[in-house]
Amino acid sequence: MELKRVVVTGLGALTPIGNTVSAYWEGLINGVSGAAPITHFDASKFKTQFACEVKGFDPHDFMDRKEARKVDPFVQYAIASTDEAIKDAGLDFEKLDTNRIGVIWGSGIGGLTTFTEEVANFAKGDGTPRFNPFFIPKMLVDIAPGHISMRHGLRGPNFSAVSACASATNAMIDAFNYIRMGKADVIVTGGSEATVNEAGIGGFNAMHALSTRNDDPKTASRPFDKDRDGFVSGEGSGALILESLEHALARGAKIYAEIAGGGMSADAHHITASHPEGLGAKLAMTMAVNDAGMDFSDIDYINVHGTSTPVGDISETKAIVDLFGEHAYQLNISSTKSMTGHLLGAAGAIETIASILAVQNDIVPPTINHFTDDPEIDNKLNFTFNKAQKRIVNAALSNTFGFGGHNATVIVKKYKA
Repeated sequence: MELKRVVVTGLGALTPIGNTVSAYWEGLINGVSGAAPITHFDASKFKTQFACEVKGFDPHDFMDRKEARKVDPFVQYAIASTDEAIKDAGLDFEKLDTNRIGVIWGSGIGGLTTFTEEVANFAKGDGTPRFNPFFIPKMLVDIAPGHISMRHGLRGPNFSAVSACASATNAMIDAFNYIRMGKADVIVTGGSEATVNEAGIGGFNAMHALSTRNDDPKTASRPFDKDRDGFVSGEGSGALILESLEHALARGAKIYAEIAGGGMSADAHHITASHPEGLGAKLAMTMAVNDAGMDFSDIDYINVHGTSTPVGDISETKAIVDLFGEHAYQLNISSTKSMTGHLLGAAGAIETIASILAVQNDIVPPTINHFTDDPEIDNKLNFTFNKAQKRIVNAALSNTFGFGGHNATVIVKKYKA
């Protein structure tokens, strides 16, 4: 069976540094930090009192009040970003076969806000079970693609990928594979997350995973810096329209980039810590490059997982040096989490969008908040510290790694007829 080529024809983003794709990109190339004191709840008693929240978002811009009450914020975010991506792609569903248009969506945790609120309300009561009738469907991870499909009448493949922080990338790779195998013409894909709440912040604090730099939130996310002390929690959503090349050309769609390949692996090492030598990361990147029919030397930019954790940043850079050899020093590398924080299950979506825009614009967004080199990290690598850099980006690789040892890598490249 001859595999079809798959291209990206639409993008949507709702992020801590911009509520549209254009605003997000402008924030990225200008090195804007989305971190600020938490406003979603009173965090004064928490070890971490800041996060990268979405700002100025009103769900009623996308749905009526009755509908908004029936869905968790992670679904509201998903609807906002997919609306933008569908419009951007110029999809007219009345003229297309919606039996061959699907939704494959990623989220690491799903409706944590709903779960937190409902259980807290029950605990405050007298033991009488008084739960919102929408409690269960509001918190299910798979309800996001369900709502997207119902909103637009899309009857193709519909499910969620859940692999912690690799979820959105796994969803995109699934979408890529379904299209290139001819099982769908178009898939709306990406991921969303909304965990800046008491349970999310408290839970990650208990693991000592979050930065506690409460005196200086904007510089708290410091990937590859000697003084990094954990990740900054983020929220939001990213959406991509993936489409077979023949379908896109037939309807005269604009094309942002081509999806070249994807790779997935497991560390088989630890529930939260990455393998110290980056074995799983190397396997995922190797599989992606091989899947794309490319050489390591064909990659110009890596949007790294780079969460700003002491162990993870070291293992990922080791993996890159081991795999890419001397070409590693010709690459541009950056962690856009230094600006957006870590969107957990949605990270892969917004970071793939950043990679696509780097390929389209030949600009690499920076890794901000670098102050001190870490002697345990090979600082001959070009981490694009503090300022965006112009260069030809023919192909970009994006890494996402999740608790449980899940690793996923996707490669995008310039579209050539």
